[in-house]
Amino acid sequence: MSANPTTPRVAVVGGGVAGLVAAMRLARGGVRVTLLEGSPRIGGKLQVSEVAGLPVDEGAEAMLARRPEALELVRELGHGDALVHPGTTSAAILSHGALRPLPSGQVMGVPSDLRALAAAQVLSPTGLARVPLDLVLPETPRGDDVSVADFIGARMGREVVDRLVEPLLGGVYAGRADRLSFESTLPAVAAAARGERSLINAVKEIRAKAPADPGPVFATLNTGLGTLPHLIADAVTGAGGEIRTAATVRELRRTPSGWRLTVGSARDPEALDADAVVIACPAPPAARLLAHEVPAAARELERIETASMAIVTLAYPASAFRRAPRGSGYLVPAVEGRQVKAVTFSSVKWPHLRDRDPGIIVARASIGRIGEEHTLQRSDDELKAAAMTELAVTCGVAELPVESRVTRWGGALPQYDVGHADRVARIRSAVAGQPGLAVAGAAYDGLGVPAVIANARSAAGRILEYLESRGETNDGHAREAEGARP
Repeated sequence: MSANPTTPRVAVVGGGVAGLVAAMRLARGGVRVTLLEGSPRIGGKLQVSEVAGLPVDEGAEAMLARRPEALELVRELGHGDALVHPGTTSAAILSHGALRPLPSGQVMGVPSDLRALAAAQVLSPTGLARVPLDLVLPETPRGDDVSVADFIGARMGREVVDRLVEPLLGGVYAGRADRLSFESTLPAVAAAARGERSLINAVKEIRAKAPADPGPVFATLNTGLGTLPHLIADAVTGAGGEIRTAATVRELRRTPSGWRLTVGSARDPEALDADAVVIACPAPPAARLLAHEVPAAARELERIETASMAIVTLAYPASAFRRAPRGSGYLVPAVEGRQVKAVTFSSVKWPHLRDRDPGIIVARASIGRIGEEHTLQRSDDELKAAAMTELAVTCGVAELPVESRVTRWGGALPQYDVGHADRVARIRSAVAGQPGLAVAGAAYDGLGVPAVIANARSAAGRILEYLESRGETNDGHAREAEGARP
């Protein structure tokens, strides 16, 4: 970045992956970038720390490998050799009090192979008998959008929703199938179902079109996915960008030449002027920032609710497990009435952790869905006890962990409720009416790292194009903007 004061300045609000990626693209596009993060650290929901001497993620631990954006970014940053893949993705589901294999032939819990579904014994005999009615039922009306539970329940019965689909979606969104958008949370299934009366046949079509050898589903970094934000931050500062933490943006106002951000406390505010702004923070603070200048977008952002959760990480001696973990973990349907909604055996799933200390098994227990705030109001010790009890029941663990950690993520997961895609379209339309303004983050097009990278690049590209239209960047910057598009 040039120190020339005539070079346009862009402020990026939010230091998660979205803000960092946008800042990197902008800095490399030749503008002066200042990234402002309100908390004392960057990274958003990506964070890693040691447990029993092993680098174990506190938030998201994996990124989809079948979308290119995340892996391409890691390689672009020069760290492709740090990418690792799971040793197993075989997972179980706790149903009717026992761990059972996820049936083969399913897509996000929606089954297509009735024999495999029966063999898995996840459903009751009555629930299993209801599923094939999908093949003969008339078409189910759904309009522009419908809840996951309403559509899949109408086609296959409520048990498929409760014991297969909701546990998988709960792991991603910490949401409820009665509220989650079919179109936004299961887009591939929703698209295929528009061309098929039967949902079973729609899922069969998806699987038939999949590559014979699609490669690993997930990837992470051998230092933990929580190190990715710092790699991006190094690229931002290496390109001349500035990153400021503990810098809360309290207000955003339009000025004759661009935007003014009020940063810091009410007692000691700082004014920062910018030619353009990328809002890359979660929906609630984004709504507050846009309330004055883009009220239509703010109203829609206020309607995006968020779910809180906690991750309890427990490190045990391998000898503590009377029944050794055989897969990457298991999911727990809400109808089972357990506090824990999922368990990941990190040192089984990730060989690089197992290789570093074969004598330790690290388990991560996820607690909390939307509407379960009362559960998360319990103390860390109580959450830890709940996770230990879960492992004692399912795996026969009779020893205390050698080390533990409780990480709370308040309001971390935006809910893609029915009508989400239309809501996002209205937000973007309102923001597009304000020159030099863009939004990015997990609240819009997907919670996964690749989806967030894609919309952050797109947001940065729109800003660079805007500056180019004002004659404030050169042709090289315009080409960078084009390259930033997903």
